Amino acid sequence: MAVYADMKVDCGPHFVTLMWTESRPQADTSLLRLGNCFPTSFSAGEAYFYVDLTDCNFRRLVTGDALVYSNDLTYVASADSYNLAFTHRVVCAYERPKDWYATIYDPVFKTYSLGDLQFNIGLMNDDFSGPAESTRFPLGSIIPIMASVVQETHQPLLLLLEECVAATTPELYPESTMYPIISNKGCLLESVSSRSKFEPRQKSSEIRLSLQTFTFAMGEEVFIHCKLLAWDPNGLDSTKKACHFVEGHGWELLDNLAQSNLCDCCESKCKSRRQRSVASEKHGMVQKAVIGPFTITDVNS
Repeated sequence: MAVYADMKVDCGPHFVTLMWTESRPQADTSLLRLGNCFPTSFSAGEAYFYVDLTDCNFRRLVTGDALVYSNDLTYVASADSYNLAFTHRVVCAYERPKDWYATIYDPVFKTYSLGDLQFNIGLMNDDFSGPAESTRFPLGSIIPIMASVVQETHQPLLLLLEECVAATTPELYPESTMYPIISNKGCLLESVSSRSKFEPRQKSSEIRLSLQTFTFAMGEEVFIHCKLLAWDPNGLDSTKKACHFVEGHGWELLDNLAQSNLCDCCESKCKSRRQRSVASEKHGMVQKAVIGPFTITDVNS
């Protein structure tokens, strides 16, 4: 810890409080960030954060008997400031709950609860064994993304990415500039012109996406907005699917190559012949989620 400041962290059961006390009179404590969160309150010499563990881009790691949440406290120095930017790691460790049955590494950057379903989505490392170590990706590299759904009382569910778009804002507005990644009810558009693809499933309740970086908003903060769909594994149709384009083969269905004809509509408009989709969505099977921010960098810069 720097000699000019003091940081006190209190790890609550579901929240974190952090008090940063600054001795330099010229330091602007409003420029402190915990993950992507602004201070809850601040004064000339202090900044106070009171945040939920599911907010502010906290990373969660489950290993052995420990449940560890980590984040970064950063100081974003202004251009005319004499104070240098810095980063301090913030860690809260807990005893792993006895009824916790997640995989060894929990890939959560964002968690969304809907009824008795819990949806998780996050940026992963290269082999999907843990959270991404960086949120900066050179142009042309692969961004590993994994989503999952925890289903305590449901029959086994199949998780699908129905739609994903990239944008430069954490919220989507009518005037937002968007870059489509997955559309048309599960068609991975990026796979047509890049190395992007769905990876083979490890379990039905997870879906893994290797997304090749693109030139949209390069150098800026990028957010990916997705619509997650938990569905009956035996109920695939042209609007409940995960399709990617394989060079030399065309559109293929991730979960059953023999049913790849469900992907034929990816070149047109995918419509369902079934009448139960609307009713099921009303029962909480669909969840909107956001990944990011992350940055795509120019390899030549």
